[in-house]
Amino acid sequence: MIKHVNAMGDTCPVPVVKTKNVIKELGDQGGVVEILVDNEISVQNLTKMANQKGYGVRSEKLAENQFQVIMEVGEGAAQQADDDAPETCLVTPGGKKNVVVAVTAPWMGAGNEELGAVLIKGFLFALTQQDTLPTTILFYNGGATLTTEGSASLEDLKSLEALGVEILTCGTCLNYYGLTDKLRVGEVTNMYTIAEKLLGADLVVKP
Repeated sequence: MIKHVNAMGDTCPVPVVKTKNVIKELGDQGGVVEILVDNEISVQNLTKMANQKGYGVRSEKLAENQFQVIMEVGEGAAQQADDDAPETCLVTPGGKKNVVVAVTAPWMGAGNEELGAVLIKGFLFALTQQDTLPTTILFYNGGATLTTEGSASLEDLKSLEALGVEILTCGTCLNYYGLTDKLRVGEVTNMYTIAEKLLGADLVVKP
């Protein structure tokens, strides 16, 4: 029996999860699963999963941004499908983990807010000095004030943006604080995108 999985446009762990579910559908008789993906990282993730489970596996580049992975699943292998599929992911396309920083207040930590304001400024500056940068920094609730006019962290945030870090600030929060016209770095976003970024992250850091 041959099963097909179309995972074009999907990022980790979706190709692995789709493949795992199809393997379960094969039942005890096993079969062949052909998976289409659009990046080499997904090929590596699927190959890793197959090797871990003892499936036969081979891959081929069909065209630019189109790869085929073929798994030969033996009898009884469906019972081995791993429910913790995300653990098979290596890294996101681009070669690094998807790290999201969530800034929810204009200060860092609990206790003295004046001290916390000094700490968050230092934290954002420290990010500019790291060898590995976050993919995205989200600013919401009181954190939204840090991306607006008058913020002591604007230069550091602009430096991070220039280095490729995505800077997103909650539009509802800007409106609440009367800062809609005061955004000075990054872009306005919404709660759907914030939820999507948080759920899709390999690691969420909340200073």
